[in-house]
Amino acid sequence: MTEKYSFINAERDNYPIIKMCRWLRVSRSGFYEWRERAPSAARVRRAEIERLVIEIFEEFDACYGYRKIRVELDNRGHRVSEWLVRDIMAANGLVCCHPRAYKVTTVSDPAAEAPADLVQRDFTAARPGDLFVGDITYVRTWEGWLYLATMIDVHTREVVGWSMDSNMRTPLIVAAVDMAVDKGIVNPEAIFHSDRGTQYTSDGFSKCLKGHGLRGSMGRTGVCWDNAMAESFFASLKKELVNRVVFPTRKAAKHEISKYIEVFYNRRRIHAGISYNTPLATRQAWENRNQAA
Repeated sequence: MTEKYSFINAERDNYPIIKMCRWLRVSRSGFYEWRERAPSAARVRRAEIERLVIEIFEEFDACYGYRKIRVELDNRGHRVSEWLVRDIMAANGLVCCHPRAYKVTTVSDPAAEAPADLVQRDFTAARPGDLFVGDITYVRTWEGWLYLATMIDVHTREVVGWSMDSNMRTPLIVAAVDMAVDKGIVNPEAIFHSDRGTQYTSDGFSKCLKGHGLRGSMGRTGVCWDNAMAESFFASLKKELVNRVVFPTRKAAKHEISKYIEVFYNRRRIHAGISYNTPLATRQAWENRNQAA
């Protein structure tokens, strides 16, 4: 009945109310009573939650699905079910961005002597600065490819070092490690885990790790699960930024990717793997606990 009354109310400027009531077989007095009736508390609450869901969806640029939006609502003092958020998103046509097909870019050097796998797919660390993962990905621009190398702290999920260039030679990954070390958040004898790409098995990168007191670790060739955390970050980057825009120049791509990493990913984006906190908040919480102890 409510749907019929809603239709009549929406079309009352186009058709006589008395005729629409006759067409839909509802009473005119019932319609006017429905119009004058105050909305229920449940309707008011749903309308408020709907407004917040749309606001959060737009605030995070369509990067959040119903699970993360529910967490954001909870953080803002509104406890709701995932079902309600999903229902509101479906009713409003809100669909978060999705990843595209994965493309393999790692080229291994069968003749190179690589370090052992010190991680064995156990991407956990007791504290920040002990275990890092790294990898390289590519970004298309109108000027040609732009390559991005990253270094991610396993404990916090924070991208602590990154570097971009028009090629993916060894200096690219060395620069990412140098950035992380310069921040002073890399512990002595920390592990740097990567795939077996030629850059990571190079003599130049081996010297870089030794110079910073890091231990190298590598997964197996062609097995993405052996460096899953690094791959996961690239999947988020491509889904939430790269696949949604066009970069006319490498400079433009560098600017947007740097902003995504430092402003959005590290500081604002919540992660399921760290109890729906942000990487920076996770590191700061650990530092505060450590100082208090």
